[in-house]
Amino acid sequence: MDSGARCSMRLSDCHLPEKGWGTLTLWETRPISGKRWTDSGERHDKRGLKSREPGTDRPVPIPPLLVAMLRAHLKEFGTAKDGRLFPNERGDLLGTSSYWRVWQEARPLALPPDKVASPLARKPYHLRATCITNWLRAGLPVAEVARRAGNSPEVIYRRYAGVIDDSEEENNKKIEKTMGWEDPLAEGAEAASDDPSVASVDRALPPSPSGR
Repeated sequence: MDSGARCSMRLSDCHLPEKGWGTLTLWETRPISGKRWTDSGERHDKRGLKSREPGTDRPVPIPPLLVAMLRAHLKEFGTAKDGRLFPNERGDLLGTSSYWRVWQEARPLALPPDKVASPLARKPYHLRATCITNWLRAGLPVAEVARRAGNSPEVIYRRYAGVIDDSEEENNKKIEKTMGWEDPLAEGAEAASDDPSVASVDRALPPSPSGR
């Protein structure tokens, strides 16, 4: 989820159960474009979701840990007058400078000293890339990762090609498991190893000459 979508999220867009997974339903994004470049004269433009038809939404499942964090946030801070989850100190739209400042303060507290000077999580946007990477490594289909991230499968393939497991051997195993196919040679070898008569014949055979 990008910063523009976070700015516009309202409590009515959130399903936050006490237990289990929740859902955030995204409707619009409010990127900062500058007063000179918006029709309203405000710093934040008002747009629909990227790669979506106007007026369409995008439901995003969120894990129990994030549900609990949002519930705790709402309990402590409440919402803006219009129901937005993340207003600034004055109740207006949250600007990039606000969470950038907080990010710079939190990063040294969360990372070991040798990582603070590294590019690791240098920007808040890096969290999105990390999340997509972890989804792919967990084995989620590319189409599902694209749906949750709000991208097209083509973008996921292009930007995260090194993460996607395209091993032919592993893919063959997945197909065999799904189809219920078994390797007949391996199955026969396993059965033979359990047969006492085969085991006695093996013991009676002379050892093979070296080199043969």
